[in-house]
Amino acid sequence: MSEIRLYVSTTEQNANRVLDLLGFEFGEEDFAIATTEVDEKADIWEASIYLMMEDEEAVRDRFAGAIAEEFAELAIEREVIPDIDWIAKSLEGLTPVRAGRFLVHGSHDRDKVQVHDIAIEIDAGQAFGTGHHGTTAGCLEVIETVARSRKVRNALDLGTGSGVLAIAVRKLLPIPVLATDIDPIAVRVARDNARRNKVVDAIDFRTAPGFHSTAFREHGPFDLVIANILARPLIKMAPQLVTHLAPNGSVILSGILANQRWKVIAAYSGQGLSHVRTIWRNGWVTMHFTQGKG
Repeated sequence: MSEIRLYVSTTEQNANRVLDLLGFEFGEEDFAIATTEVDEKADIWEASIYLMMEDEEAVRDRFAGAIAEEFAELAIEREVIPDIDWIAKSLEGLTPVRAGRFLVHGSHDRDKVQVHDIAIEIDAGQAFGTGHHGTTAGCLEVIETVARSRKVRNALDLGTGSGVLAIAVRKLLPIPVLATDIDPIAVRVARDNARRNKVVDAIDFRTAPGFHSTAFREHGPFDLVIANILARPLIKMAPQLVTHLAPNGSVILSGILANQRWKVIAAYSGQGLSHVRTIWRNGWVTMHFTQGKG
């Protein structure tokens, strides 16, 4: 099933307002919304929502309803997104990405690794999370901060994708790491990436939808939980996630659009966690929460 983009073209100011309205309408659902500059001199911007083609009719009606009062004159346009392996595409022509001491690079850039880098080699593959995406880079930065400031005895990478975050934790700290994903292909790819980075024996990779797997009881509670997913599932899983957190533990959350951050903060503050820090990268945010003092 193809992915499509519904969008309106307007000024930067109006596009930001449309983004807010779409956030109010779709903020807790698994739709990506964004603004894009088209022509700086002419002040032309697009405000978009990305969805599967099967959802188009319902989403178009809601899109129109969300902007009807303030922007009834804007026409909703449509673009079919090409079926491209975006992970492979994302690495074409890109230099290694640095986040703190971490350097995420492809095999073709091994010569870029410096003596004090914590190098993570991830080539294009089927699982998401190469390190070039702002959410992954934000998580890497916070992982290093947590490791410097708090005692971490074990960690959970929830929704591991390519495994880059689990690999990062294990390369930084000599601790056991549990890495889970609902997608068995992602788990296989993540395990292969850990093998490439020589940490596969130190990470337990499991296919686990939600928190139903026995792996969480076997390995938890966790001093550090990392979840780079999407805002809506992060909000829904807040009560269960916190039950698997050790006293004074840290939680790193990402995959959150900037305008969704307050709902995520509310969900985790409601579970007794303290919001320590938010990192902003390319319209996405990464958040650090703790039990007890930050």
